[in-house]
Amino acid sequence: MGSEWTQRRLKDCAKWYSGGTPSKSNPAYWGGGIPWISAKSLSEFFVQHSEDTVTSDAIGNGTRLVPKDTILFVVRGMSLKKELRMGITARPVTFNQDLKALVAEDGVDPYFLAYAIRAKTREILALVEEAGHGTGVLPTSVIESLKLPIPLESQQKVIARLFRTLDDKIELNRQMNATLEAMAQALFKSWFVDFDPVIDNALAAGNPIPEPLQKRAAARQALGEQRKPLPPEIQQQFPSRFVFTEELGWIPEGWEVSTVGHQVETVGGGTPSTKNPDFWDGGSHAFCTPKDMSRLGSIVLTETERYLTDAGVSKVSSGLSPSGTVLMSSRAPIGYLAISNTPIAVNQGVIAMLPSSHYGAMYLLCWTQNNMPTIKDRANGSTFLEISKKNFRPIPFLVPNNDLLRHFNGQVGGLYARLVSSVENTATLAQLRDTLLPKLLSGELRVPEAERQIAAQV
Repeated sequence: MGSEWTQRRLKDCAKWYSGGTPSKSNPAYWGGGIPWISAKSLSEFFVQHSEDTVTSDAIGNGTRLVPKDTILFVVRGMSLKKELRMGITARPVTFNQDLKALVAEDGVDPYFLAYAIRAKTREILALVEEAGHGTGVLPTSVIESLKLPIPLESQQKVIARLFRTLDDKIELNRQMNATLEAMAQALFKSWFVDFDPVIDNALAAGNPIPEPLQKRAAARQALGEQRKPLPPEIQQQFPSRFVFTEELGWIPEGWEVSTVGHQVETVGGGTPSTKNPDFWDGGSHAFCTPKDMSRLGSIVLTETERYLTDAGVSKVSSGLSPSGTVLMSSRAPIGYLAISNTPIAVNQGVIAMLPSSHYGAMYLLCWTQNNMPTIKDRANGSTFLEISKKNFRPIPFLVPNNDLLRHFNGQVGGLYARLVSSVENTATLAQLRDTLLPKLLSGELRVPEAERQIAAQV
């Protein structure tokens, strides 16, 4: 580390702010256009979205607005036992009392400061104290005293630019993944939920449209020439009439109604004794829990927090499920979804759906997403809701003809391959970032060498 670097306390690098929660009983404070960030929603490094939003009336009435380029990090919560959730705002946001906000002082680049804090993650987590009931707390006085290496501002900007290059690429990958997932879901919904090609065929043949589908048919007609026709070899695979069923209402003629349990192999799992190191130490088999799915940036699961040995896998009733297995959290909460990109064992909080030649992974994932309200309606439990395999397997399952399934699997297979490639690229970039950053800040690595290594990957 050069002489132009100095050690400064985090307290002296930024202005510190606390957040809060506006009254939940006052609707005038909620549902506006301003993100309200909590530990739950602090999932991306570039902070700009949240499920919870507030109005301008909430500012100064329980919460605080901070500007773009503000650093947010969690100082209280169960997540602190395992990870430091932090990010930098890409727009003005509000935040709750479990977070701290840092606005960089003059002479301190906010992105450099964010990366410097991130590089100290292990050290920061060692400062976390127990607040009871599994909650961790990061005392303000303790974290304020954290010392950071700070170079001249011009050098800060160079370093920040380097690592923003990596994070910008990671963010682009995330956005592309979301687009690819949406494309697959839109195709599934058009073909197998809204029945657009069947409606088009029925309109062309002059066949009656059932009342529940007439609004959709009118919308299709209104598109006129803007409708994008399917290739003839695919369009002709769809029927031109509908029939009524007790289970699913109106469905395309010739399609059948079955159950997910009859059409798809579904299995659950369990957790080998965590007290027996023979089941865990040196394990190489991925072991999925709902927690592993809760923090995914896409639907592709490539790694898990814990791994099992062969002996551990033997204690899981379902053993290892193949790569391409669709995973759904069945409790606490219900509805996390992923596709495993590796053979995997699951715990008791996961239902695994094994792909087949008829029903590929993307088809099963899209089916599950579209049927999530039904799945949740079948859940029960006093402490927390859970959907058991017994209640899951009888859910009605529409069976199209095999040629259509083949066409769908072919089209979305390419999307999934691009998803996997993007996720793997993101993992490589994140590993490079997390390896280079501490070395650069400690003086072990110089900026020109970091530039060369980053340029080789971006």
